[in-house]
Amino acid sequence: MLMQPAYRKALVFCAVIGVPVSLAAFWFLVLLHELEHLLWEQWPKDLGWSDPPWWWPLPPMLLAGVLVGLIVRWLPGRGGHIPASGLHAGGVATSALPGIVLAALASLPLGAVLGPESPLIALGGGLALLLRDLLRAPATPQGTALLGAAGAAAAISAIFGSPLVAAVLLMEVAGVGGPQLFAVMLPALLASGVGAIVFTGFDDWTGLQTGSLRIGLPAPSTLDTGDVVWSVLMAVVIGFGVHWVIVGGRYAARAVSAHILRTTVLCGLGAGCCAALYAVLTDRSPAEVALSGQTTLAQLAAHPHAWSVGSLVAVLVLKSIAYALCLGSLRGGPVFPSLFLGGAMGALLAPLPGFGVVPAMAAGMAAASAAALRLPVSCVVLVVLLVGNSGTVPVIVLAAVVSFVTVELLPQGPDIPPFRAAAGRAPRPASSRP
Repeated sequence: MLMQPAYRKALVFCAVIGVPVSLAAFWFLVLLHELEHLLWEQWPKDLGWSDPPWWWPLPPMLLAGVLVGLIVRWLPGRGGHIPASGLHAGGVATSALPGIVLAALASLPLGAVLGPESPLIALGGGLALLLRDLLRAPATPQGTALLGAAGAAAAISAIFGSPLVAAVLLMEVAGVGGPQLFAVMLPALLASGVGAIVFTGFDDWTGLQTGSLRIGLPAPSTLDTGDVVWSVLMAVVIGFGVHWVIVGGRYAARAVSAHILRTTVLCGLGAGCCAALYAVLTDRSPAEVALSGQTTLAQLAAHPHAWSVGSLVAVLVLKSIAYALCLGSLRGGPVFPSLFLGGAMGALLAPLPGFGVVPAMAAGMAAASAAALRLPVSCVVLVVLLVGNSGTVPVIVLAAVVSFVTVELLPQGPDIPPFRAAAGRAPRPASSRP
């Protein structure tokens, strides 16, 4: 393929468009961050509160429901893919881009329990195709798919901070290799995770010494029996729970398709009520239930013991409900809320005998993200980079595979109405489900 001039030209063009797409993704994320900071931190402090009061999520989430409902109803592209359908490969019609950006801005800073991944993928893929059209480059089906994936990868790497995660994620989302790839990768991933214990050590077993690529960083602590056993059992529970949250999002999407504006408003207001109820019950910030959970996850990882058992249970229950409502109604991505739910579950179960906080949270994040996305390899890579602790890799791999298998054995819930990239035209998006 590299011998074909058309393919070499496409590679050069992809390298060129990576610069403007990455800059657009960066400033899009900056805008989201500044709006979120203004609404959830600066304005409450200006009004004399250290944290947003309990009722704070209700007005913005009501507004989010109204705005997103109008965008979905009237703008081309229906505001982007429905989050409950998972992540999709890049390459949407350029006419859908304004609606996708506006729907994300109307959802994420106002408190939607969603992340920015899906809008970024759509933004990157759409901008790549727009630049091709502006430069009047030749358009072929193969070239369109290549440019859409390249633009999406350039954009999504801005949020994950790693081109490796972006590349692996887009490979799985686009279904490269088809079902046969999953049939090979799952046992390979599982065997490598179990085999890693032999070399990293397990309980009193110190592991086998082989040639290493280590450059002198401190060695992580050795896993013990409790870490492995509890991680596997927890992965089954998390996979089961997160799966039904996603199914709840699918039912919410079905309800929204019947009465777009009214149901979107009700779902947004319902998610706001969950955040308000959490603040009333725990006397903590409602932002811990609202928003994607990316910032709160870092706080939880840094100070897990600052959360009481009651607070962890409350945030798990209420954020799950709000997550399901937002998955079916507002616009964003499913990644970061699932990571937070898995991390919170790990922190809750860490006091079990022989279970450490670090492996518990790492395994929880892997299990929850694999259950939500159905992309086990991408989830393993993402969580390993997030945790930054090579000693937890075996439990991350085991938890992701066990959770994925658990979810695949469960009923999948209702179908979601198809995404329409532009009025009167419905392309077939690549599903995140193999």
